[in-house]
Amino acid sequence: MNSAIRKTALAVALLASGAAQAAGEAKNVIFFLGDGMGPVTVTAARIYKGEKEIAAGNPAKLPTSERAKLAMQTLPYAARIKTFSRDAQTTDSAPSMAAYMTGVKMNNEVISMSAETSAYAPDGSQYIKGEDTACPASNGTPAVTLLELSKAKGRAVGAVSTTRVGHATPATTYAHVCNRNAYNTIAEQSVTAGLDVLMGGGQRNYLPKAANPSSKRTDTRNLVQEMQGNGYTYVSKGSELAALDTSKATRLLGLFSQSEMAYELDRVNQKLDQPSLSDMATKALDVLSRNDKGFFLMVEGGRIDHALHGTNAKRALEDTLAFDKAIENVRAYMEKKDPGLKNTLIVVTADHDHAIAFNGYTRIGSPILGKAIDYQTGKPALAADGKPYTTLVFGNGGRPTATTQANDEDGGKPWVAPARGAGREDLTNVDTTQDNFLQEVNINLGSPGSETHGGGDVMLFAGGAGAKIFKGTMDNTKVFGKVKEAAGL
Repeated sequence: MNSAIRKTALAVALLASGAAQAAGEAKNVIFFLGDGMGPVTVTAARIYKGEKEIAAGNPAKLPTSERAKLAMQTLPYAARIKTFSRDAQTTDSAPSMAAYMTGVKMNNEVISMSAETSAYAPDGSQYIKGEDTACPASNGTPAVTLLELSKAKGRAVGAVSTTRVGHATPATTYAHVCNRNAYNTIAEQSVTAGLDVLMGGGQRNYLPKAANPSSKRTDTRNLVQEMQGNGYTYVSKGSELAALDTSKATRLLGLFSQSEMAYELDRVNQKLDQPSLSDMATKALDVLSRNDKGFFLMVEGGRIDHALHGTNAKRALEDTLAFDKAIENVRAYMEKKDPGLKNTLIVVTADHDHAIAFNGYTRIGSPILGKAIDYQTGKPALAADGKPYTTLVFGNGGRPTATTQANDEDGGKPWVAPARGAGREDLTNVDTTQDNFLQEVNINLGSPGSETHGGGDVMLFAGGAGAKIFKGTMDNTKVFGKVKEAAGL
């Protein structure tokens, strides 16, 4: 946006309302992305939060769980976002997040490249070799991202996630590659991307086999050492991050696991030495907010998506609440530095939906992870086969087999999943609220983790400087332009 256009936009805004926030007012942008966090997941998480609050002994203020509020839902502006990709009704995370970051409608599995870029060769094979790129030089060109535009303005930039830092969502902020599975290549690009903060999982793509037996690298490069040579302070444990004096850290790299970080439920229950998403986000702000020109920070609750793929609603809701807590804490942090968020835009959205459904006519106040309770009788609602069913179900997904029965992230404890045979399993005596319960699915796609994304619209919440422009229903590519306008990029 040139200066003449920016001045015109400002004049129009001031004429429309003396309180209106002008284009370019948000020198700070915090973009929250709940991966796979569709409307049903948001609603279920709100109810789940209410259950926890009542269990903690505060029923007078919250008579029923349905009346709880999520931090994201206290932001004053909202919109609905269309999520389809260039080649699919149902997007994957790469082009959907890239649409937010670049304004370009891409093909599935493409990371921040031009529209025609393909993740697949004509013979149907992926353009990857192991976890290295095999993209032909002629296959597309890089699409500039909001993070890169912010960097060009002299602002600090960062990305934090509970996935590995090279996973689709964080990668779209700083990397450009035709296939999202080229994790080694994405890691290499992060070395020179100009990030001031990068935190999440992904050690196996940064450290060579000599330093890390679990490494996926096919060369001897130690990218952690390279980034330390570029001025990064490196931490690999939650305790190290907590003890870090961020006033002495000009750039920060945190890699807390080999691949994805733990689900929030497991991080807490197993007392793992990993930071929470809130911990990472606020430490990132300690570093980024020292830049007087402003900053751009992307914060992803990435494992919401993975739990939904596994039809494990409890872990999905726990990670959604951890994501929401990060929003609450970040907002409080910025209110102290920037009262009224006069210079700070907060955007919260999702990249896509999932095939999860809110089921039956359950009585108010019933456990969201429980079996559907008839609102008239107070007894379990029964399907046509005379058996109860859960409030949350999935349109598709996988079932455990003899070889996929154990949950490796929970000490090898077995999954608890209704069997799919000639008829439905009777859930009468099954505790559907336990950690490893997998919700029923309609279409069996194979093993756990195979549930698909959904193609429905997702929600966007916004607050702070420039937030008034987020309203109505818009394509995901349009969000890029709105953020760019609000931040004066």
